[in-house]
This record gives sequence, C-alpha cells and structure tokens, in this order.
Amino acid sequence: MIMLSSLEVMQVSGISRATLHNYIALGLLPKPIVRNPDEDSKTRARQIGYFPQEVIERIEHIKSQKRQGMSMADIARELSQGVLEVTPVQAPVATLSGPGAPMALHAPITSRASVDPGKFPGAETGPLRLTIDKLPCAAYMMNYNLELSWYNEQAQMTLLGSFERLPADTKERSVIDFFSNGQYGSSQENREAFLQIHKQMGRVPLPSAPGQPAAGPAPGATRPITDWPLVLISPSGVEEHFRVYASRFREGILVIFASDTTGHSSLLGMLEKRDDLIRNLLKARRPVLTNVAVMVADLQGSVRICSELPPEEYFELINQIWATMEPIFRRYYGTHGKHVGDGMVYYFFPQPDSNYVYNALRCANQIREAMRKISKQWQLRKNWLNELYLNTGLNEGHEWLGVFHIDTKIEFTVLGDTINHAARLSDLARHGSLWATKNMMGKLSTEERGKLRFGVKRQDHEKNEVFVKASYSRVSELVDLASPRYEKLRDISALAVTEIVEIE
Repeated sequence: MIMLSSLEVMQVSGISRATLHNYIALGLLPKPIVRNPDEDSKTRARQIGYFPQEVIERIEHIKSQKRQGMSMADIARELSQGVLEVTPVQAPVATLSGPGAPMALHAPITSRASVDPGKFPGAETGPLRLTIDKLPCAAYMMNYNLELSWYNEQAQMTLLGSFERLPADTKERSVIDFFSNGQYGSSQENREAFLQIHKQMGRVPLPSAPGQPAAGPAPGATRPITDWPLVLISPSGVEEHFRVYASRFREGILVIFASDTTGHSSLLGMLEKRDDLIRNLLKARRPVLTNVAVMVADLQGSVRICSELPPEEYFELINQIWATMEPIFRRYYGTHGKHVGDGMVYYFFPQPDSNYVYNALRCANQIREAMRKISKQWQLRKNWLNELYLNTGLNEGHEWLGVFHIDTKIEFTVLGDTINHAARLSDLARHGSLWATKNMMGKLSTEERGKLRFGVKRQDHEKNEVFVKASYSRVSELVDLASPRYEKLRDISALAVTEIVEIE
C-alpha cells in the first residue's frame, strides 16, 4: 500500500494542517500511522504521520460536497463515520481543545442527551462525552470588545478564515475581521447578519450578583445563556441555518454556532456548567496584550494595627474589609488579581456598556466611603482613635495579561509598568486618598471627567496649601525623594499624577 506523509497530503490536496487535523477529529479521515520518516525524506522530524493514498480521493470528495453547500455534519453522516463520540461513562466529562488554546476541560455533564442513531450512525443513547472541536459546530471565546481569545478548529475552518495563530495584541483580534476573511465573509449580507448578532451579545447585560441590580441598558435581559437564529449564505449560494448560543462571563463571551443537526440539549447542559467552564477556559488562556485599568489599595498602618489587636480580631477586621468590598468590585466588573498581604489588586477590563477606566475610579471612590463606615464601627467597638484607611493608586495601560492557576483557584496577573506604577501610587497616597495617573485621566470622556473633582495641592508664596483643581503634578514635586521614607517613589519621580477628591 502506498503511504503519504501528512506534508504530502497537504501539498497534493491543498488543505492546511488545521483542516487536516479537523477532518481527522471529525472522523472524516483515518488517524495517521505514526512512524520514523522514510530514508529519502528531507524532514528532521523523528516521527511523521502517514496516510493511505486513498485519503486524497476522500478529501476531494469532501471539497466537492462542500462546494455543493453540504454542511460538515451532512458530509460526516454520508461517510458513515459519525460526528459525535457517544460513550456511556460513570462520570462524563466535556473536553475543550483547539489551536487557540489546547486544553482539557473537566466539566461534569449531568443532562442526558437523546441521540438519534439515524442522524449519527453508531451512536447510543446515554450521557455524552463531548469534545467541542469534534462537534459539527464552531466555538470561540471573545472579550466584550469582540476580540478573540480562544477558538476551536471548526471555528477556524468554517467561520474565521485561514491564519496560523492569534496575534498577541487583542486590538488585532476582531472576530468581525476574521469572519470577513472567511468563506462566508465575501457576502455583505452575511457580514451584516454576523455583526448584528455580535452587537446584541455585547449589549445584553451580565447576570447580577445576588442582591445587586443588573448592569447594562437592557432591563430584564439577564439570562446567562442566550441564543439567536442565524442564516448564512454559503459560497455556493445555499442557505445554511444556525442556532448561535452565547454564554456571558465577566471575562468574556463563549459563542457556539450549532447547526440543526447538533444535539442542542447536550450543548446547553455543558454551557450551564458555567463555573467549571470558565475556570478551565481561563486555565488554557494564553497571555494577551490588552487594555486594563489597575487599582492597588493597601491598609495604612497595617503593622501597627496588627500589633494592637488580638490575632482573631485582626483577621476579623481584614475579612470584614474583603467581604464589604467584594460586592462593590463585582458591581463595577473588577477582577481580582494576584497580591499578598492585607492589600488588594483589582483589574478592570473593557466592557460593552461602560468605560472600564470610569468603572475603576467609581469603584475606588465607593470603597473609600465603605472604609469610612468600617472605621467608625471599629472606633466604637474598641473605643480607640485609630482611623482605618485604604490608600489607593490607579493607573491604565496596555499590558500583558495572564493567569496563575491550580486546580481550585485562578488568579489573573498583569505584567508591566501599569501595575507597578499603581502600586507606587498607593505608597504615595495617605489617609485614604485616591491617586491616579494623568494617562488614566486622559482615557475619560469630557463628560466623565466633568463628574470628578481632582487636582493637586500646592504652596503659595506664604507657604499656605492651595488646592488647584483639574491639574497634575510630577511625583518629584509632591514629596522629598531624598528622604528614605519616599525611596520607593524614586522610580516614578517623573510620573504626572493627580488626586481624586470626589466623584458625583
């Protein structure tokens, strides 16, 4: 039997490596036989996958059927290979993998899907063992600026066009642009329908935290999973009908394009496992460059307070602070970052219906108000004169975002000067003040900036302090950097900053 290497198959058939892998995953082609390369092979690889020569004829048949408007599900059924792996198992799991983020997603699926053996040859009724990149439907995840962060091979093959990998910068990851370069993107009608559905995804608000009002402009539309019908015209002019599912998380939107032949109940069962789903998607998330507002807050005099309180009361105080602040962070879409000690770091990413920079500032202001109430409570309780303050620094930038994770916990972290400068500003802040960089203030609209009272204090000719509204100052002009007390601030000496005094 004549055997062809995977490279030869791609060269002869004209398909990409991603398409070849997808055909194998869908059962349209047999799995390759992996062995050492032939002696006359010029490759340096130690092992290569080989296919029987008949796969070329099968690939041409698949291409012909696609040109006639057949869906991948129809082609798979015709070839009697099946498109869903259905296995009765004791503890079924769903797995996700794809070129955008190879991963294994262990999300238990409790719903039992009824599979029609006539539609899926060889299938048995029972719990599904789902693999998204093996389903006859596309899946991808994007942020609220409609920028891709993960995709499966089916999405790349059918919707997003041909590309090697996602750009590192999220600004170059527009799902609309990828779709426009795909097989459906040549049609203005398709592009408009695709755009409108994605605009709706961004406008629908997130589910509210318990006891909190829904955020966003669309009252009552707080379903965690929504779906829309969509008709796209194939390159051959045939109408293709989809049901588009969107599951919204604070970290982004998971989108699934399901055809009429897909087991929709099993998809919904998987999407309902929201916590497991997002945790495992984020575990496989590769670092990306993204816009982010950073807030760093530290408890002033924490060492002294710790020494004055019994250990159980000190931890009670810290836990009270965290419990009080968490709903405020959620209200303004804050994401907890990696930090140690009794301080906190939160990240604010772009949102569809609000300015993430303004969200960070309003969140910091409300935290300051909440902290004043906690301080009064402890003054009455302990009969002391201590004031409790969270000193806050805020900055905005375009930085690398990644995650640190273990099985039960995920922490976001941002690399770069944005978070370092925010941390230094929290060192500059005293008595619960909020300090922000000029760069961050520049990301506000004129209307938003008009709702803030901000500026710096300067000394007049008589050495009296005068507050100059809507102004900035370099750090070196605010403190004596020669003093050991301000040694940490020397690396931001030229940074232009301002104090946020009040927000309407």
